[in-house]
Amino acid sequence: MRQRKLGHSDISVSEIGLGCMGMSAAYGERDNEASAATILRARDLGVNFLDSADAYGFGTNESLIGNTVKDCRQDFVIATKFGNVPPAKGGPGVNGRPDYVQEACEDSLSRLGIDTIDLYYQHRVDPDVPIEETIGAMVRLKEQGKIRTLGLSEAAPETIRRAHAEHPISALQTEYSLWTRDTEEEVQPLCEELGISFVPYAPLGRGFLTGTITDPDGFSESDRRGAHPRFMAENMEKNLGLLEAIKAVAADKGATTAQIAIAWVMAHRGNIVPIPGTKKVKYLEENVASLEITLSDDEVKSLADAFPQGAASGERYDPPQLKKVWL
Repeated sequence: MRQRKLGHSDISVSEIGLGCMGMSAAYGERDNEASAATILRARDLGVNFLDSADAYGFGTNESLIGNTVKDCRQDFVIATKFGNVPPAKGGPGVNGRPDYVQEACEDSLSRLGIDTIDLYYQHRVDPDVPIEETIGAMVRLKEQGKIRTLGLSEAAPETIRRAHAEHPISALQTEYSLWTRDTEEEVQPLCEELGISFVPYAPLGRGFLTGTITDPDGFSESDRRGAHPRFMAENMEKNLGLLEAIKAVAADKGATTAQIAIAWVMAHRGNIVPIPGTKKVKYLEENVASLEITLSDDEVKSLADAFPQGAASGERYDPPQLKKVWL
């Protein structure tokens, strides 16, 4: 597995990571045994970059990872996040206060069963706390040896600049895929300018770009996508038409639509490290195999033309969640 250096650090990660959220939250019933097997299979395949957050399953995702890697911690680069506090936990929605940063890190370390978090992200920017204060608290964690490097998630360009001026930011995580391309104009060029790794989550459009989701009523009660704007009936029918372009390229390459969607993301800039998520070994293996697919410039352009910015019907989040991104 080829590796890439995280910006402003000595940390090398596999050029594709494993998003772990769906193992514990949002995408249906949990299966901890299957999820643990997927994490360990990732190691066998050379995937060393695991992505979690304290908000995923109210901390249970971090515990799952900690229990799974306790005998092979050295084989993984572990990223987690703080600051996206669900109202169900009595939180304000977003919390970037310095005292909370310290508390959240201690809790994550305990659940993960590790001494140091490799990459620690602010999950969402707190509009009520200057970014410099939050970054200052993260720097203190680094000085204490509790984190190795700093990241931001879903931050606006000006916030990224201010944070980076306070301390070098190693990675910026945000949604990016064929049907969510709004980072291309400012965020991705800024990351390249500042030497920040760009970590796209949901490169498969929360599963939609796999071509396997066609029924807006087919989600279980525990699958949050049923309430997602782009998966609602009035939008899904329009969005399904977008898949034809991916299917055509996939057929020509002898690949799956998921592999083409990942290959398209990988074709953009050398500082990209996507983290497609899954809790099943077969999908992990399929995602990793996408690294063997090379799209021509014409294929990259034809897919981009088929998915112009704004092509997807429906917002990428519901209104309350949209208010928490790009601050």
